[in-house]
Order: sequence, then structure tokens, then C-alpha cells
Amino acid sequence: MKTSSRFAGLACVAIGTLMAGSLAWAQANGMACDGKQQDRTACLREAGAAQQEAQRGGLSNPGPDVERQNALARCQRQPVADRADCEARIEGMGRTSTEGSVMGGGVIRETVTPVPATGR
Repeated sequence: MKTSSRFAGLACVAIGTLMAGSLAWAQANGMACDGKQQDRTACLREAGAAQQEAQRGGLSNPGPDVERQNALARCQRQPVADRADCEARIEGMGRTSTEGSVMGGGVIRETVTPVPATGR
């Protein structure tokens, strides 16, 4: 009986240490595991997984050039008639506005293209 309760105690200490480490890593990397944006337990679990992946060298910051290339590659999946407009939005050409954030659910780009009225 003493062995099983000792094991349970050690397991609790180990889990607490891992969660504290995940919380510290999350805070150092700009993650707010405060339970407001998502469940605190899920946030800590994701932070722990991200910390492990970072230690393995699996996380990287792609940089603006790679992000731009990825966005333009997504434009290639659009119908042919819409590709030029998609690329113009990514490049910020014309009257393009950008709003939103990834944390808020996504970045929305809108380009306004005036179309002249047809003569009657």
C-alpha cells in the first residue's frame, strides 16, 4: 500500500513539474494559458507538445518570404478566373485592406476593384 501511494505521489509531482514547465515555456513564447481564449488544460497540453517539438528542432519561424510563397501557392488552388485577384490581394496591389489576426480567427484581405458601368 505504501508503494502505490508513494508512486501516486511521485506521479503527481512529475505531472505538476511538467505542467509548470509548460506554463513557463508558454508564457516565454507569448502563449496566454489563462483560460480566456481556450481551456487552460488544452493550452498547457499544446504548450508542452510545442516545447517538445522545439527541443527536437521541429518548430521554425518561416519568415515573410516563405509565408508569401505559401499564400501565393494557395492562390493557385483558386479557379483560373480568380487567381489574378487572389495574387493581387496577397501582394497588396490596388486598393487592398487587411484586417484581423490569426489569434482572432484569420487575416482578411479585401481588394476593391472599380468596374465601369456599361453604356446603354
